Amino acid sequence: MAAPSHMKNTLTAKPLIPGPRGSFLLGSVPEFRRDQLGFVQRMRRDYGPVVRYRLGSLPFIQVNHPDGVQRILQENNQNYIKGDHWYPIRMVGGDGLFASEGAHWLRQRRLMQPAFHRQRIAGFAEVMTGQTERMLAGWEQAASLGTPLDISQEFTHLTMRIITEAMFSSQVEADTQAVSRAITLLLEDINFRFQAPFYPRLGFPTPRNLRARAALRVVDEVIYRIIAKRRQSGESVDDLLSLLMEARDEETGAAMSDKHLRDEVITIFVAGHETTAVLLTWLFHILAKEPEWEQRLSDEVSQALQGRLPAFADLGSFPILRMAIDETLRLFPPAWLSSRQCLEDDELCGFPIRAGEVAGFSSYLIHRLPEYWPDSERFDPLRFTAENSAGRPRFAYIPFGGGPHQCIGNNFALVEAQLIFATLIQRFRLQAVAERPVVIHPTVTLRPKTGVWMRILPKEKHV
Repeated sequence: MAAPSHMKNTLTAKPLIPGPRGSFLLGSVPEFRRDQLGFVQRMRRDYGPVVRYRLGSLPFIQVNHPDGVQRILQENNQNYIKGDHWYPIRMVGGDGLFASEGAHWLRQRRLMQPAFHRQRIAGFAEVMTGQTERMLAGWEQAASLGTPLDISQEFTHLTMRIITEAMFSSQVEADTQAVSRAITLLLEDINFRFQAPFYPRLGFPTPRNLRARAALRVVDEVIYRIIAKRRQSGESVDDLLSLLMEARDEETGAAMSDKHLRDEVITIFVAGHETTAVLLTWLFHILAKEPEWEQRLSDEVSQALQGRLPAFADLGSFPILRMAIDETLRLFPPAWLSSRQCLEDDELCGFPIRAGEVAGFSSYLIHRLPEYWPDSERFDPLRFTAENSAGRPRFAYIPFGGGPHQCIGNNFALVEAQLIFATLIQRFRLQAVAERPVVIHPTVTLRPKTGVWMRILPKEKHV
């Protein structure tokens, strides 16, 4: 049957989106799975700003230009939703902020925004530095013996302890440890499901699904019990859970239900530790190969703090550190690939996209476009001076996304990373272990495949 005339005018009159043919059954899955980061870069190099390819039965449109990303995330964001392919996130976080849409998302965003205000985050600074000191005390033996540590695991455990204390304050540690272990298992499961989208859903009793269901039961039991205890006591504690429980809708005065609280708590847990842990891992990995930058950052922190612990008020004293963090996020953006489903016909960079199609973009690729990032593989924090940033498109740098759905926890992560770094760098240097090469493993985030092993070298105390 011929297409309606209005469809011809709006779609077929536009240029066809170029892309590889791929295999009959799998499309471009083999090439994508073999080298995901290289594949998205080749697609841009070979086909330009917009590319169409097939991943199994899923036609996928890869957008490789900041203008197209801006169209998806900001200009026409209501037309692009997190469709069914976001199932792994919803499986764990339900209707939490990260995966929800529409009116529910807007309501939850408004309710949660005050909890992530910069001044609220300042109240968690002592939690961040206190837990970092606890980690560093455990490093003393490794430093004295010269035993390498996997810093990716160390930072993951640290940021999990921080978000646990920030969320639940002084709740029974056994409870929060149980949640921490369960969330860690569920995060691994989310990563697996994004890599294997055709794996049976949670209702099918595979060994993996049974483990995930057991972990979800642990999380639900602990979180609902803590919520019930708070409600019964009427106690107001200075932690994220209390802030969420006390939040009220401006129009209706309604608070979050227990189910909404549960979903948001899990969402914060899953997203609230992974970003900072991965960021710090890559920053120290880079600095081990960039001794001049490491020295500049160490000197900046030492001059500002004179040996004391950093506080929230000190963050303005670390401009080079902040630029180094921004540059690390450019090279290793945590959520390196994102996608949305188109609701109504639209146009991206002059190419048509039809309702129901999935369009995505890679921040890893966008952050390496040579027209905005010359010599893009080189670590250069000075890219982020005011002078060098002038004129650069807003959506050429998207480590936390952009538009209305920009990550609500980005300030928490940035504050946390600076305070952890400034606490650590005054006591230790981290030296790469040459016999343990670092390999990037792109899952939901850009993780190191076999960890980042480093030796812990004590520094002389400031006099």
